[in-house]
Amino acid sequence: MRHVSKSVVVFALLAGCSLRPAEERALKDLQVGLAEGSGLTVTVEDGLAVVRRLEPGALTLWGSAPAFHVRIAAAEGEPEAWTMVVVRNAMADAALTATVDDEPLAVEAMPGPLPTVKRWRVRLRPGAEARLTVAPPDWEEPKPFRFAALADVQEALPQVEDIYARINEDPSLRFIFFSGDLTRRGTVEELESFQSHLEASGVPLFATLGNHEIITSDVRWHEYFGRGNLHFTFHGAHFTLLDSGSGTVDPLVRPALDGWLEAGREAVHILGTHIPLLDPIGVRGGAFASRNEAAALLGTLARGQVDLTLYGHVHSYYAFSNAGIPAFISGGGGAIPEQFDGVGRHFLAVEVDPAASVVRTVSLVRVD
Repeated sequence: MRHVSKSVVVFALLAGCSLRPAEERALKDLQVGLAEGSGLTVTVEDGLAVVRRLEPGALTLWGSAPAFHVRIAAAEGEPEAWTMVVVRNAMADAALTATVDDEPLAVEAMPGPLPTVKRWRVRLRPGAEARLTVAPPDWEEPKPFRFAALADVQEALPQVEDIYARINEDPSLRFIFFSGDLTRRGTVEELESFQSHLEASGVPLFATLGNHEIITSDVRWHEYFGRGNLHFTFHGAHFTLLDSGSGTVDPLVRPALDGWLEAGREAVHILGTHIPLLDPIGVRGGAFASRNEAAALLGTLARGQVDLTLYGHVHSYYAFSNAGIPAFISGGGGAIPEQFDGVGRHFLAVEVDPAASVVRTVSLVRVD
């Protein structure tokens, strides 16, 4: 029998661990939106909001999508009482509706401190599961809208409010679609700082993480901003965000992605992820770790009839095509830019017409 040294075995084990660098984050995705305590069991459908706080008489959520549903079950024997529901990172025109077995529950709107912070009181019934919907009143109607696409703030976190101010100048931009690298190192201090600066924005920000969010040994993204892999709809358009912070998409995500692609096949479908699947320049290593994986994934997206791919990671602006799908790199949130590219800080303004199943325009908006 051939002798294998201990060092070779250890190396093989370490190498095996590194083959799934995003697996732990994919598993954490599945726990987002679940909480139990204070006589309540909370389930956010599809993990589209983070349960920030659950205490007697109060539930605080961080929204990860323009519209989402929450199931809340009040335990038997609990007194019938009002529960305060606070949603941060909400659409400015979001409303809350609540039902039990399709019968409406009483909801009382309360004033919020910011356009993106909503507060309601809802009267829950003990022993019954209520379904709450947080969404703009017309969110399911297919009609044109515009949104901002952004990535790579990093070092410019103290100055990012300049970009929010520019976005606020255009009231037609409904939300920010963010393709990763909010911070430099993903620490709790930086995540909280990003959250604090986001208060200057009049619209919410829905994001996936980037490679800079996973530099820290204690990745806390999920408890602050939610899933790295998620899918939502708005006015009939489909949006998918994928966690490619490790230069790959974990295999655990692929069945969900297949379902999202099937759901959006006949509609406008926009996909965002941090690291481009393929680098249009090809000499910087600014793409997926495996070209084979990137090619296979692009084939999947093309067969799923994705209409637009939005990337970050490269700190500049590029418009190109991958597998016949229009693609844009917009890494102009403030991170150290490519030298001499002449672009500077920027974001994209995207116009969508879901009724016609088209992306009308993708425009570069310079901030500097």
